[in-house]
Amino acid sequence: MLDKRHFYIDGQWVAPTEAKDIDVINPATEQPVAVISLGGEADLNKAVDAAKAAFETWGESSVEERVALFERIIEIYNRRSAEMDEAIRLEMGAPTKFAREQQTPSGTGHFEATLEALKSHQWERPSPRGGSTLRDEPIGVCGLITPWNWPINQIAAKVAPALAAGCTMVLKPSEIAPLSAMLFAEILDEAGCPKGVFNLVNGDGLGIGVPMSSHPDIDMVSFTGSTRAGTSVAQNAAATVKRVALELGGKSANILFADADLETAVQFSVEGCFANSGQSCDAPTRLLVERSVYDEVLALAKRFASETAVGDPQQDGDHIGPVVSQLQFDRIQSHIDAGIKEGTKLLAGGAGKPEGLETGYYVRPTIFADVSNDMHVAREEIFGPVLAILPFETEEDAVRIANDTPYGLAAYIQTGDPERAGRVARKLRAGNVYINGAGIDYDVPFGGYKQSGNGREFGQFGLEDFLELKAITA
Repeated sequence: MLDKRHFYIDGQWVAPTEAKDIDVINPATEQPVAVISLGGEADLNKAVDAAKAAFETWGESSVEERVALFERIIEIYNRRSAEMDEAIRLEMGAPTKFAREQQTPSGTGHFEATLEALKSHQWERPSPRGGSTLRDEPIGVCGLITPWNWPINQIAAKVAPALAAGCTMVLKPSEIAPLSAMLFAEILDEAGCPKGVFNLVNGDGLGIGVPMSSHPDIDMVSFTGSTRAGTSVAQNAAATVKRVALELGGKSANILFADADLETAVQFSVEGCFANSGQSCDAPTRLLVERSVYDEVLALAKRFASETAVGDPQQDGDHIGPVVSQLQFDRIQSHIDAGIKEGTKLLAGGAGKPEGLETGYYVRPTIFADVSNDMHVAREEIFGPVLAILPFETEEDAVRIANDTPYGLAAYIQTGDPERAGRVARKLRAGNVYINGAGIDYDVPFGGYKQSGNGREFGQFGLEDFLELKAITA
């Protein structure tokens, strides 16, 4: 079993002030694969002090210094990518192929996109009417809180722009999936990241998250996680009037019009919902189907669900793995039970584990049909491989249903009419709209409306979140 009980503070691996050990559980075996220690306020204070001291120099570093660091990080990250694949597989159950092709490459994607933004950013410029100078400066010491579902993706999406802006930082990764974060700290150390610029302290929300979000020497908190936890972060940060960036939950609508290529669209819809075992905040979990093709879509969805393989993450191939923990498994089961009790049509899956997978937190890929938008399975973020299918009558009806949610992270449109796609996309209250299977782009801003958060990540737009604007008028 891996011993990962130290924290990375001020350029060194240091023991916790007071050891509080917990196991990291492999979701596929339900057995511990590593031990970490949960830090407390004393550990956080050491990390913040290191970051505050380092800001005096890193905040004044040149673009050339930052570019050189980025290039070293990217080279080392790519060289150690197989280690990252394995860490993500062990900590959160991502299948080997999915980790190799989706999870791990996201780290490179964010650093490369941010490097482009760093090189092209205009750090000083004249004001629109002239006479003054506008200057972008790093906001300061940042607290970064990241989740377990896309661990290195969310770490890189925050660390890369913070580094590029000239900020220093303390990272609190998920205590459920900390192994990729600790490997990432090794990569930054090997790349020669100046001491104190990047610090890592493991811990839970109460022990580290709360004091981090309220810490007087932290100038910004960037958080990814549930809407409930994000609300708590914002409340704790209010007393110190620090900047708060939140990327939270979603219940994304996927509008399928009758003129779409139905087989392609339904396959995308089912695979998009079930990918990563349904543990993606922007997953297309509400499939809205035009009434005239509803029955045909249900038949296709049932077929694709039956073709969805569930299996051991250690095996290479196209399948989904377990969900991350017993707690997550139990929550998903309660949502499935609620959907059945509401009187929906259970098209595929259902409660319990897939046959032959009694050990591990495996969930049956589940589809509910004949869902109305006021039902539990249409309102709640289930965060598992569970798809709700709802019929609609007209384009206006589809837009109304899609927007009738407290969330607004992503939306999806399937249609053969480009003009309609653009028209509907402009009416959807979501931060990202994907048309006909388009994928994520690391140069494009990512973030949500309403209870899906505030601020934007990725590329130039992520960089701007970590900058303060100063006007110098003579």
